[in-house]
Amino acid sequence: MQPMQQDIPAPEDTALIAAQLAALTRDVEQMASQLKTLRERADTEQERADTQQERIDLAARELNEVSARLQAAANALRESI
Repeated sequence: MQPMQQDIPAPEDTALIAAQLAALTRDVEQMASQLKTLRERADTEQERADTQQERIDLAARELNEVSARLQAAANALRESI
């Protein structure tokens, strides 16, 4: 049984592998940057949605209060007639 020989890459292969690794690293960094941008946009959009929901809730409460006052005024008007 012969001992296993390890193939040692030639300097050209090593340079090629290094270049590919550098390219992959750049691609990963670009994707990470894009992901960060998307997360920031999503956070901003969520904040806007939360603000809009708060405004909607406030408007609904105000509308309920106005409706109750109008109903009370209508009832008072009916009773006075």
